[in-house]
Parts: sequence; C-alpha cells; structure tokens
Amino acid sequence: MQFKAKFWLQFSLLNLLIVASLGLLMRYKIGFEFPFLNQKNLQHSHSHFAFAGWISHTLMVLMVGFLERKGPSPEASGALRVTKMKRTFSYNTLLTANLICAYGMLVFFIIQGYATLSIVFSTASIVVAYVFGYQFWKDLKQVSPEWLSVPWFKAAIFFNVISSLGTFLLAFMMITKNIHQNEYLASIYYYLHFQYNGWFFFACMGLLFHFLNLKSTEHPFFKKVFWLFFAACIPAYFLSTLWLNLPIWLYVLTVVAAFVQSYAWFKLLAVLVKTRKGYFENYPFFLRYIILFVAVACSIKIVLQLGSTIPALSQLAFGFRPIVIAYLHLVLLAVISLFLLFYIYVNHYFYISKPIKFGIILFSVGVFLNELVLAVQGIASFSYTLIPMVNELLFAVAVLLVSGIAVTTYYSIKKVKIPPVL
Repeated sequence: MQFKAKFWLQFSLLNLLIVASLGLLMRYKIGFEFPFLNQKNLQHSHSHFAFAGWISHTLMVLMVGFLERKGPSPEASGALRVTKMKRTFSYNTLLTANLICAYGMLVFFIIQGYATLSIVFSTASIVVAYVFGYQFWKDLKQVSPEWLSVPWFKAAIFFNVISSLGTFLLAFMMITKNIHQNEYLASIYYYLHFQYNGWFFFACMGLLFHFLNLKSTEHPFFKKVFWLFFAACIPAYFLSTLWLNLPIWLYVLTVVAAFVQSYAWFKLLAVLVKTRKGYFENYPFFLRYIILFVAVACSIKIVLQLGSTIPALSQLAFGFRPIVIAYLHLVLLAVISLFLLFYIYVNHYFYISKPIKFGIILFSVGVFLNELVLAVQGIASFSYTLIPMVNELLFAVAVLLVSGIAVTTYYSIKKVKIPPVL
C-alpha cells in the first residue's frame, strides 16, 4: 500500500473551490437580495471548512509526503515495508476522518449554526488533529535530524493542539449561554493566533525548509530562526488582545515578541537571498511570481504586527471590522493558501498545463485585488468614508477567485494522456 498524495490533494483543490464558493455566496448576500440561508451560519461554515477541509487537510497530506521522501527506505528490510504499510493505512484513515469532520461542519454549520451536530463534528476534528499529531510526531523519529524541517513540524503540531483550548472555551460559552464579550473575543483570537501563526505558519516553514533543502551547515541562522519564532509565538498572542488592560510587563513582553519576529523574518529573507540566489531560475515564471508574492505578503503581515504594538493603532484597527477581515484574509489567502498552491505545483504533484497556469494566475490576481479593496475599505473606515460600490467590487473579486480555482481544480483532476511541457 502506497500513500497517494495526489489523490488526497485533489480533495484539497476541490475543498478550496468550495471555500471560495461560500465566500462568493456571502459576498452576494451582502451586495444583493438573497434572503435564503443565514449569513452568520454561512460564515461559520466558511471559516471552519477553510481551516479543516482546505488548509489542515493539505498540510497533513504534504507533511506525510515529507515523511515518504525523507523517511527510511522501505526496501531496506521486510520489517520496514510492513511498518510503512501500517503507517500509510493509519494516515489514510486519519485523512478520511478529517474530511468527514470537515464536510460535517460544512453542512451543519449552514443548517443550524453553533448547535449539537456542528459542535460534534468540530470536536471530532480536534480529536483527529490530536491523533494525527501523535502519529506524525512519533514517525518523525525515523527522519534524520539533519533535516531542519523536523523542529518546525513538531512546533506546528504543538501549536495546533494548544489552539484547541480556545475552541473548547468558545463551545462552553455557547452551550451555557454565558458569554462575556472580552472572554469571547479573547478566545476567538487565541484560536486564530495559534492556528494562523502557529499550526499554519510553522508547518509551511517546515515545507519551505524542505523544498529549499536547507541545512544548518550552510548558515547558522537556519537553526537559530526556528527558536526565535518559537519563543516569540506564545507572547505574540497578546498582540491580538492589546485592547485589554494588560499589565505593563506583559505589554513589554509582547512588544519584544513583535520585534523578535520582525528581526527573524527579515534576517531569514536576507540569508535566503544570499544562499539561494538563482535557486528558482529553472522554475516557471508564474511560480516564481507566486513565491515572491507570498514573501511580500508575509513581510507586510510582520510589519502590521509590529505596528499593532502601538496601543492607539491596535484599538483603532480592532474597532473596524474591515481591517480585521483584511488582515485575516492577508494571512489565509495571500500567505498560506498561495504558498500551499506553490508547493503543490512546484513539487509536481500535478502536471502543469496552460489552463492550470492560467487558473493559478487568475486566483492570485483575485487575492491581490481582494486585499487591495479590503485595505482601501479599511483605511476609509477610519474617517467613516463610504467607498461607492465596494460590496459589488468585492463580489466581482470573489467571482475572480472562484473562477481561478475552478479552472485550476478541473484541469488538475482531469486525466491527461501526455504530460505537458513546462
């Protein structure tokens, strides 16, 4: 039995299409008449399915793909072959369970919002994440410690586990109907922080280190940068809660964490430019454009985090919904989603045909325009200025996003007889 990453990644692309379609539907409800379906329920379904069905599912598949490539050769002995078969069966089972949970959340959050079945499926997805984390952590022992991806993956699992504490508190408040505004928002931001800046970010960094084939012998900062980000991740959570009356020592620690992350990121970029100059020359231009876009978007994210340490700016930003939405989509779409698409296609999990190239470019253009419109709307909201036709513009951009990923998904799943030339 072999682990068929391509099979599971077809679900990833299909799920991303569903996520984009839900976003399109929500934009249509805002801009036009559509009385059916509850907007809040759609939002819950959209976000939960994006996390479980698209990003977490894809990260799990690609991390198992890393094990397949960097683990011990199965031809070494019969015992290793049996071990690999058991491991493949285990991961196939976990991925199946995760998809069942994701589709359950997709359907029941739309139907009933936060209620019995939607909470059951979301809780079950957390259990699946726990089991996957345990299994993957154990299997990482078979990978040589020279691969710098290993600590990034372990940290990703750690942050994924602790992020669930936020969801448990949210579920408790929902069930008991005992909701306090500050605790409610702090729980949401806790979950989002350790998903976005923990599980998602650290797993993607592990994949990046694997793709670039980075070794500590090339530059000492490759090992150091992990510890800088890891040490800063937990106190960086309080960047999301600066609107609370934090003790001065905690505020200072939070500011230090923001500076540490900024130093670590831009220092890493400088080292990569020096050590990997020309690394992407043999790859298609559109993939080079995508990874450059991701690097710029992540740099903007880091700068925005640093700027949020100014209390007045933080309170202003969190007081306007368009700013929060713009930031969350900057991370989810421009950084995480585009990086995952880059990684999938640069590693040839699917043949790159002209329609796929067109679809990815169209999707990336949609991501850029979406951030541009949201940023303009957010900045204008500071002065309570209304942007004319902004809802219609965001709907048009959503159409672009759906069209781009629909083309990409169709031609990636479609069977081809002759592999096209890059």
